Amino acid sequence: MANDTGNRIGGISAMSNLILNTAFVILSLLCFLPVLLVIIVSFTDGQSILTQGYSFFPNKWSFIAYESIFKDFQTILSGYRVSLTITILGTALSVLLMALYAYPISRADYPFRNAFTFFLFFTMLFNGGMVSRYLIYTQVLDIKDSYMALILPMLIVPFNVIIMRTFFQTTIHPAVIESARIDGAGELRIFLRIVLPLSLPVLATMALFSTIGYWNDWFNALLYISSENKYPLQYLMMRVLNDVQYLRNNVELAAQNPTMMKNLPNESLQMAMAVIGMGPILIAYPFFQKYFVKGLTVGAVKG
Repeated sequence: MANDTGNRIGGISAMSNLILNTAFVILSLLCFLPVLLVIIVSFTDGQSILTQGYSFFPNKWSFIAYESIFKDFQTILSGYRVSLTITILGTALSVLLMALYAYPISRADYPFRNAFTFFLFFTMLFNGGMVSRYLIYTQVLDIKDSYMALILPMLIVPFNVIIMRTFFQTTIHPAVIESARIDGAGELRIFLRIVLPLSLPVLATMALFSTIGYWNDWFNALLYISSENKYPLQYLMMRVLNDVQYLRNNVELAAQNPTMMKNLPNESLQMAMAVIGMGPILIAYPFFQKYFVKGLTVGAVKG
């Protein structure tokens, strides 16, 4: 049976099949083992890391990193709530707005296509800088210390809009739109009932990009958020890490509390924060995976 497969047009031999499977197993291990090492190091005692380094088989296990993070459980829970809310709302709005921008400029019969495309490229290459953006958000839009300050800055990413525009151009044939128009459908109905269902791969790909962007963002919280109950998870974890670094660098405090400084986590704390931060992304990724390759490869061909 294996020989029949090897001789068939388009088939591969048993040896080639073995080599390919081995290569994919190695690639899978190269992706999986670093994640496993991060998880193990997060449960490793600090002294074991100093003496043994990172290891899959540490001499001593410890939960002190997670105890340090979850010492104030309500704050971490609040951070999770804020991050999930921002990620879900931001991703939904971002994908919708980028699709609404990309679809008209993908249509050859749209009269302002060149002007809006130029505006898109211009904002991708040049921007007003951090100071002007801060002044606009805080004094013109007055959204400082609100959730909109975390959502608005990443709503539309020009490069992602270009990918969506290319996908619409190469996938949605003008005859399909013309046929729907002859049947009496308006532009909004064509967009919602025909274009969006045919564009699930690129929509899922952009949703994944937006989800990762919103989930990992902490810089906007540093700039615009002052209420602790509105801090996202990533910003809270960065504060925990900075506090530990401050304690370790404070010579006077270290001399007064040698036992506390000895038990203070450092490397394991960073790994524990990585584990906590990547959890929801690992859960979300499989839902987008089947659309990811098609949406990215078709939309990434610029034309």
